[in-house]
Amino acid sequence: MYSLSRWRPGRRAVASLSAGVVALAAVLSSATPAVADPTGRAGATASLLDSPELDDLQRRADEVQADLQERQSRVVAAREALTAAEAAAAQAEADIVAADAELARARAEVARHASAVYRDAGEVTPLSVLLSGGGPGDVVAAGGLLDAAERHAAAVVAAAERRRQEAAARRAEAERTREAARARAAQLATETAELEAAAAAASRDLEVAVAAVDRQLGRQREEQRASGRQAAADWRRHLDQLAAAGIVPPPAAALRDPAAGLPDGLAPVPASDGGAQAGAAALPGASDPLVVPSAEAVGAVSAAVDALELPYVPGAAGPDAWACGSLVHAVYASVGIDLPDDQAGLFSVTTPVDPADVLPGDLVFLGAGRSGLGNVGIALDRRTVLAADARAGAVVVGRPAADRVLGVARPSLGPRTAVRAPGPSGGALPVGCGAVRYPPETSGGSAWGGFPNGLIPPSAMCPLEVAGHLLRCDAAAAHRGMSSAFADAFGTPLCTTDSYRTYAAQVRLYGEKPELAAVPGTSNHGWGLAVDLCGGVERFGTAQYAWMVANAGRFGFVHPRWADPGNGREEPWHWEYVGA
Repeated sequence: MYSLSRWRPGRRAVASLSAGVVALAAVLSSATPAVADPTGRAGATASLLDSPELDDLQRRADEVQADLQERQSRVVAAREALTAAEAAAAQAEADIVAADAELARARAEVARHASAVYRDAGEVTPLSVLLSGGGPGDVVAAGGLLDAAERHAAAVVAAAERRRQEAAARRAEAERTREAARARAAQLATETAELEAAAAAASRDLEVAVAAVDRQLGRQREEQRASGRQAAADWRRHLDQLAAAGIVPPPAAALRDPAAGLPDGLAPVPASDGGAQAGAAALPGASDPLVVPSAEAVGAVSAAVDALELPYVPGAAGPDAWACGSLVHAVYASVGIDLPDDQAGLFSVTTPVDPADVLPGDLVFLGAGRSGLGNVGIALDRRTVLAADARAGAVVVGRPAADRVLGVARPSLGPRTAVRAPGPSGGALPVGCGAVRYPPETSGGSAWGGFPNGLIPPSAMCPLEVAGHLLRCDAAAAHRGMSSAFADAFGTPLCTTDSYRTYAAQVRLYGEKPELAAVPGTSNHGWGLAVDLCGGVERFGTAQYAWMVANAGRFGFVHPRWADPGNGREEPWHWEYVGA
């Protein structure tokens, strides 16, 4: 029996989870200002999932999954060996039957020959030949013929007996092989059952921990939404103040060289090095001068604020969902500034400024430790950053700790000579838009949000129109659209039997159907990116299935090849979301 208390995290599990903790620390914080501290944690949000208890449970689940996968491969090999042994035993049995039949035929042939000789000529001996009128030569010839016939008959019978004995030996060997294979298969089945029981125990603990995390995440999201509304109101107030002062934000070109002069009525913005900041101005005459961003920065920030609370989706480029880089690219493209659409590309080519000089519209690059660059957002003021964040699952605002800011850049100053963005080191996994990026071999390329497979808090997903079902929010929206179109064609919405599948549910299903179910922690259902459908779709050849084949792609759903007819695991009901 495998004891949970004796498990230790494997190297892959530790690397994945350590990167995940770094990703969590890079998430934007709630409305409460984050203060840099010697522990390196990024304010309140870092503590949301930075739980030693949850980390330990995740490591145990990862260890269970790795062992289960390894043992499943051994069980499959044992089953194949058993099948081969059964086939060998059956072939040996058939060989014995054939050899026995051959021996019987040989003996019958000899008996028939002897009977015929006796019937036609009586017992043939040298004396009978001599008495029948044959000469001495005939006697010699008859004797030789008789000797030859006897030798031939004996040889035929002996050869048939040898083949029978050889077949019997093969059968005995095949029986031994079959019994050994059966014993090995039984042993592995017992070990697998024990491991499944351990996985079930771990999953029960994980369910409790994930429920607690989900409650925390729900509270954080409410705080983030409130913080977003406040940040939007603050930005509008800033614009109102500029309008009340009669200020129209000038174009970036007019602000790039303060030493050469600024538009009338505007003063330089002091820089941390004692000089003047390029790319912005200030309205003089107050103890706290009002910052006047460029027209391009104002347009980009306003467009970004309009995207608040829209869902984060990896690879999305708007207008209904965003990734961190695509949001930055789109809002600046709307004001005529062409930028890359990924966090590394943005870091590489945008002109940096001192983080102490951050102004509205600047890009803020976040990261920590060995994971390198992990997110990019847009500054709304000197403390607040807006980003499409994977962990938050939406476009949110927050105040990252100073030690999480890798750099600040000002797009209105034009591009710089490209540099290399800081990447992961020391075996750490990369972080994108605030969440760890698991390698394809462990996630199937479907990981998102930094959550482990089957351990995604429900509040990080969105409900389907069918009660009790969840998917990642973009997949849920696509499913709703597909269901509506299906209803137009057939009069009823899509019938759904399964969607997001928790780790515990995967363990239960694997225990029930190990030959069909995915190893726990590897199912696409566990990423909230797969559905099982009914209502006619569950059968090949129906009008409903044909409609899905013809139309599902318009909504980003595909029927995987392994589930197609003739590929060994025919599952007409199983469809996966890959994006529009």
